[in-house]
Amino acid sequence: MSSPTSIPSGWINGKPHHSAGADHIVVNPATDRPVATVKLAGRGDVDAAIASARAAQPAWGRATPAERAGVLLALARALAAQSEVLVAEEVAHTGKPIRLATEFDVPGSIDNIEFFAGVARNLEGKASAEYSGDHTSSIRREPAGVVGTITPWNYPLQMAVWKVIPALAAGCAVVLKPAEITPLTTLTMARVATEAGLPDGVLNIVVGTGPDAGAHLAGHPGVDMVTFTGSSAVGRQVMAQAATTGARVQLELGGKAPFVVFDDADLQAAIHGAVAASIINGGQDCTAATRAIVAPTLYDEFVDGVADLMSRVVIGDPTDPATDLGSLISRRHREKVAGMVERARAAGARVVTGGTVPDGRGAFYPPTLVADVTEDSEIYREEVFGPVLTVSHFAGDDDAIRRANDTPYGLAASAWTRDVYRAQRASREIHAGCVWINDHIPIISEMPHGGYGASGFGKDMSTYSLDEYLLIKHVMSDIHGVAEKEWHRTVFAPEGRSV
Repeated sequence: MSSPTSIPSGWINGKPHHSAGADHIVVNPATDRPVATVKLAGRGDVDAAIASARAAQPAWGRATPAERAGVLLALARALAAQSEVLVAEEVAHTGKPIRLATEFDVPGSIDNIEFFAGVARNLEGKASAEYSGDHTSSIRREPAGVVGTITPWNYPLQMAVWKVIPALAAGCAVVLKPAEITPLTTLTMARVATEAGLPDGVLNIVVGTGPDAGAHLAGHPGVDMVTFTGSSAVGRQVMAQAATTGARVQLELGGKAPFVVFDDADLQAAIHGAVAASIINGGQDCTAATRAIVAPTLYDEFVDGVADLMSRVVIGDPTDPATDLGSLISRRHREKVAGMVERARAAGARVVTGGTVPDGRGAFYPPTLVADVTEDSEIYREEVFGPVLTVSHFAGDDDAIRRANDTPYGLAASAWTRDVYRAQRASREIHAGCVWINDHIPIISEMPHGGYGASGFGKDMSTYSLDEYLLIKHVMSDIHGVAEKEWHRTVFAPEGRSV
């Protein structure tokens, strides 16, 4: 077997960057075989990347919106031409099904870049207004500066795009630290961006660990803003590190999405939606359906229908277009998922289907349905991050809403009903950044994505995301040229004094 490809430790100032750090092997989790080797970037590499970004940001920030938009459009076209490469890389280092990468991850990322290329040309502030008799006010929207971005392993390309592209559209420069276990597509994106005309230093990559490179980036005085997608626990650490410098922060963190099925729901639609939304990306998705909360009159039929459909999910080779469910990210992560299921079983929950670790290569785990869970159980309350759906029933509409909100998380939720009043109530009273009605995980570039509570704050995607990377400046100008203003008299009395 040939040796794995050696890849750069990052991309700094428009060129591949090679660190002197420790060797790290990028593994295909579906085959347990090495894909690439990389020398991990450390604190010195992060320093170099930030210096590059700080040198490049002023000129990029002064570029016209049309100039920035032109570069982003060129990047979108160049990435589209590299789609097959990006899909192959995404599948190789995550183990996700090729159909997901081909139909969702890569085209969704390109669409997001095209969207922000358009948004980049709409950065105007408020027009002048006279709020006092002697002055005219105007509002400027200016780049936040250098943005340190830390992205996760579950959607390596898409999460990088969600963070990097609005920052670039706003005129910021970026230092991105991807997860060291899935760095391939972000390195490709940086190379293609340079080839597409992005000025050197505007986008920099450092492939290092979270405790070393990530922590140094989050707490670096040369970083004006920190954005992070990942677990709630690590998000709190990132926020604490950023607080040491006063950098602004945007966080998209964990989730425990409720999937509320009322008694008038289209049951078959809910069953299909629950299976698709619980196994997407192996369930390794913060917005995945994890807690089905079902009307008692539909409970048994829902459980039977979900179990039957899960039994027909095609598990296997991620490179096969027929595969529905590929590998989890690692054997270690699979142990965590399996352990939570086993503890639920031991506590009295009913594992209706799945729940067994298969033999053979890779980190595969079957779709798993755990019924009759209690509200205080670990599997009901904690993020599993695997293809596991729990089911419990509610006593009435008030109880359904209460159960949906009985979590510290607030990223996403869905409600299934044909009653417009129930739908409106659910959308109003479920405490989450996104509430879907009769669907789960429809995501488009024009709509914001972000959570409440332990799921973080701030938005990805949409024009709301752009606001995260812009500073608001108020400019107030004297319009009469009067040396002595009326308000001066409230501070001192200048009459009779010589100038």
